[in-house]
Amino acid sequence: MVSRYDFSRTFEIKGRDFNKAGSISINIKEILKELGIDQGIVRRAAIASYEAEMNIVMYANKGEMTLRLNPEVIRITLEDEGPGIENIEIAMQEGYTTATDEIREMGFGAGMGLPNIKKNADIFELKSTVGKGTSYNIVFYLNSKGDV
Repeated sequence: MVSRYDFSRTFEIKGRDFNKAGSISINIKEILKELGIDQGIVRRAAIASYEAEMNIVMYANKGEMTLRLNPEVIRITLEDEGPGIENIEIAMQEGYTTATDEIREMGFGAGMGLPNIKKNADIFELKSTVGKGTSYNIVFYLNSKGDV
């Protein structure tokens, strides 16, 4: 397990702040591009971070996203304070959503967020406690070995 990171940055996310929604994942994409990360990995990390960020904006009161990387791995972790996810297995199914009509009318909440994170990440771990919140661990390998 990697214990040292060459780069680390934490971002605060406000629940229901749709005006700034997506800005953190854009920032992460730009950081990774500036650091010379492979375009394909940058794209996958941008998609996963956007989906996770939007879940916090849509469902949680607030949250925090941390980007860490070293020569072997990109790790994006998120912690939120929100309602939590009752059944992660069901929530991971494409098309499943608990989005309100208001959120769906804004064009969000199609039930593809968690499946898109899983599809794009090399490792995706999700833990949730109902009434407390959810934590995400999203990993992208930068080498072919897949060593973390």
